[in-house]
Amino acid sequence: MTFVAVIILITVLLILDFFNLLPRKIYTASDFGIDAVLSSIDYNGNGTDDYTDILLGARADAKNHPTYDGKYFEGGYPPDDIGVCTDVVWRAFKNAGYSLRDMVDHDIKSRPKAYPKVETPNKDIDFRRVRNLRIFFEEYAVSLTLDIEDIAQWQPGDIVIFGNDKHIGIVSDKRNKSGQPYIIHNGGQPNREEDYIKRATITGHYRFDASKIDESVLIKWQ
Repeated sequence: MTFVAVIILITVLLILDFFNLLPRKIYTASDFGIDAVLSSIDYNGNGTDDYTDILLGARADAKNHPTYDGKYFEGGYPPDDIGVCTDVVWRAFKNAGYSLRDMVDHDIKSRPKAYPKVETPNKDIDFRRVRNLRIFFEEYAVSLTLDIEDIAQWQPGDIVIFGNDKHIGIVSDKRNKSGQPYIIHNGGQPNREEDYIKRATITGHYRFDASKIDESVLIKWQ
């Protein structure tokens, strides 16, 4: 093999590794002696707890692999084959029976000063902004560690925000060899459920525990 061919091969392997496309062993919580945390709430009454429903909803979106496109849609919801990172989240919540769009819209109207960048509330887009989701989850979800080495505190169905409200995803039940969780997210990448957690600065980690939230905040998916 020529030197040039070796360089090309190494480059290809590095690209495949960056996009998490190379085969690798996937671990679970049980491999590290970690007990799975389940929600005490089954909001949609389907026999599956909220955290698992959120996980499965996010995974369904990942498997559907919508084209990355953040354009505005009348009515708020893009078609199933289109989406961005925030669409993973509301679709995950939809699978648990929650209308995240309506809950965020209600909170913006109830607490306008908490959302200083929302000058005119728009139900069709506000819930698709990471900055608004951060404010909502800071108020109503349980805030958790940002330390990815504290692996037991990262549980399937958790919400994680990266950077200065640049990106958001859902924690998977899959883990890497160090026990750190995979993230289900849409950044337009080939693999939507991947070992991503060390690739961007984590600035928010939340768990949506409906048992700790006033019922007036919760709105069912219609």
